Amino acid sequence: MTQTLVATRSRRLLRAVAVVSCVPYLALKVAWVAGSRVGIPEGSSLLEHRTSMAVANSLSVVLDSAVIVLALVLTRPWGLRVPAWLLVFPVWVATGLLAPIMTGFPLQLLVKALGGSVNRAADTGREPFLDEWVFRVVYTGFIVQGLALGTLFALYARDRWGHLWCGRVWELPLGAVGAAQRVTAGAAAVLALLPLTLHLLWAFGSAAGLSAGRADDRTCDFYVLEAMTAVFLVAAVAGACLLAFRTAPSLPVKVPLALAWIGSAATACWGGWLALASLPGVDDITDRPTPVMHLAYAGQMIVGILVATLGTHFFAERSAGVVRRPVPDRSVAAPARTPASERSTAVENRPA
Repeated sequence: MTQTLVATRSRRLLRAVAVVSCVPYLALKVAWVAGSRVGIPEGSSLLEHRTSMAVANSLSVVLDSAVIVLALVLTRPWGLRVPAWLLVFPVWVATGLLAPIMTGFPLQLLVKALGGSVNRAADTGREPFLDEWVFRVVYTGFIVQGLALGTLFALYARDRWGHLWCGRVWELPLGAVGAAQRVTAGAAAVLALLPLTLHLLWAFGSAAGLSAGRADDRTCDFYVLEAMTAVFLVAAVAGACLLAFRTAPSLPVKVPLALAWIGSAATACWGGWLALASLPGVDDITDRPTPVMHLAYAGQMIVGILVATLGTHFFAERSAGVVRRPVPDRSVAAPARTPASERSTAVENRPA
């Protein structure tokens, strides 16, 4: 049966919202690449690495421009003909980069409203990194962008692949999750212990493993982000284990899949982004991350990739309709029937 994608009024509206929400961020990045200093105060560390800043901002422009392409793919009829991997991977990356902002920034605002400190020059004693209004404009745009794009992808995925996450965990075919997936989930759980422990320590006030500058700059928003990183790690491992070990058989399949999707994306992509930002000449913080911080970022990436690999195998196997069937025992198989002509010949040649 041929699938069609109907761009209803609500989907067209969501597409427009997703595209418009990219404008503030893209405008700022393009202006900075062109040499403008709008939103960058005097003394900002961004002004110390102009070449690196231009490269990083150009990469950001490309990444955010991809959101516009994704919005079109998810709402146009030709979008259903796009290969699954070519669509799913960019959406997974977008989920990983936007989910921590969508959860962390509102919590930071809540903490600020309750009297907590945030990363401002007045709180840390350092020169301001960016003007306060830049964070509000950009992060608000990211949240709107994530909500619109996430809703569009959920509707698209339901139309194209909804049959793959129907039912409950106990109804999954035997071939959908096997021993290899259980090993993968177990490995992800073990490897998550180190980054999870570190992020929990940092979230609860410990400075163990942090660089001196990072430890001095800690405010309530730092603790919020560390706590959210730990939550995403737990979500990734929980989703993988629920699928691989079927520990909650009555749970709808879409629940562990959602946990694995969001958790693995946020864990792997945000860990990768922090690792990239810490490279020499690219980072915009005073002190470079310590080896312990690098271990935390690497652990996040490995755990996220493992969980994503498990999810990919699950969808591939269920899409192919793999069901393990018993192999017949050929040693007790019934003998083949002999044609009538051969039977008559055998009778004639039978010894008396």
